[in-house]
Amino acid sequence: MSVDQLRLWARLESLSRLTDPDRPWTRRSFTSRFLEGRAWLAAEFRAAGLETAIDAGGNLIGRIEGTEQGLKPILIGSHSDTVPSGGRYDGILGVLAALEVAQSLIESGTRLRHPLEVVDFLAEEPSEFEGLSCIGSRAMSGALTPQHLALRRADGMSLEEGIAYVGGRPAEIALSARRPGSIAAYLEVHIEQGRVLENEAKPVGIVTDIVGIRRERITVTGRADHAGATPMPLRSDALVGAARLIEAAYGRALATSGDEQPLVATFGKIEVSPNAANAVPGEVVMTLEVRSGNEAAVSTFGTALVRDVQPELAALRLAVTAEPISNVAPVACAPAVRTAIADAAKANDLGTRDLPSGAGHDGVFVSRLGPIGMIFVPCLDGRSHAPEEAIEPGQAADGARALAGAVSLLDERLD
Repeated sequence: MSVDQLRLWARLESLSRLTDPDRPWTRRSFTSRFLEGRAWLAAEFRAAGLETAIDAGGNLIGRIEGTEQGLKPILIGSHSDTVPSGGRYDGILGVLAALEVAQSLIESGTRLRHPLEVVDFLAEEPSEFEGLSCIGSRAMSGALTPQHLALRRADGMSLEEGIAYVGGRPAEIALSARRPGSIAAYLEVHIEQGRVLENEAKPVGIVTDIVGIRRERITVTGRADHAGATPMPLRSDALVGAARLIEAAYGRALATSGDEQPLVATFGKIEVSPNAANAVPGEVVMTLEVRSGNEAAVSTFGTALVRDVQPELAALRLAVTAEPISNVAPVACAPAVRTAIADAAKANDLGTRDLPSGAGHDGVFVSRLGPIGMIFVPCLDGRSHAPEEAIEPGQAADGARALAGAVSLLDERLD
């Protein structure tokens, strides 16, 4: 099976240009811009010959039936939403490479034994609903809870309302979730979001595992006062306390850099109140995100951080609390899927390199349904989640070729 590099690249360019004009490349989930992209995608799915629908969890799915009754589907795809001002190829490469594979199968007259489903998962990136990510894959795998559906974003919309807004059926999510063992395999093509493949001139990365990610809401409470009339020794400055936590988290994570499974910690979202130039900050609410392949280290990092820094904050007349937002355990990619990717890459004369994923992906939740695998392709200077994110047409096509070959091999090898 061959893939059409020009068609794949044209689609990548077309979808990426559906962006907020003042913030390229932005297509946030649960927005009118996201729906514009979804409408374009659905039309492309149908034009390629796929049976197309949106499931209860808001995932866009295109399907080709297999030749043998009773076989489980092979799923391929990714997501079409982005972070703010980033993600020109993050996510959409996986969706459009999957579409290219499906369309190439149809055009060549090739029928797989298994059904093939191309999936655009809803809201893989952290959403405005308390930062919850992988919403569509959580829904598909039965991991989206009533508590998740009750989350609200700043304008008051609940996640339940958001899923309905994009065409899902939130009342049916629990009953329609797929069961463990219900898929034959899941594969995804993605940009590496790092520099390993580029530095080693390897066109294909075979992902070994996906890191665990834990997010916690940490609140530092002091007292808001007049910035000019309150002497320094009498202040209870919440932002000073927040700075102590940030510095401690950075140092602790940095100390793991030489470990076999290093940990990274980020305070990427900070809200200061009253947030005025002439007011001592009275409260700071921060989101701590911790990632590692070491599940124990991820789960205990925030608790230990707050416990150990708390005496220092108490001396500053500050209180600190922490509460979990989300926790996703690390997931290993299946050996059978990794082998199929390696064999497909070799058949296409594509050099490979095994490497872990430091980013989270929908495959973490899809792994509850069956074996998963991921294919990485290089991106310029490892940049991602930034306007400078870039790949070349040939790199996109290499990922699609490896995906096409792996799908064909898994179709032959799996029951």
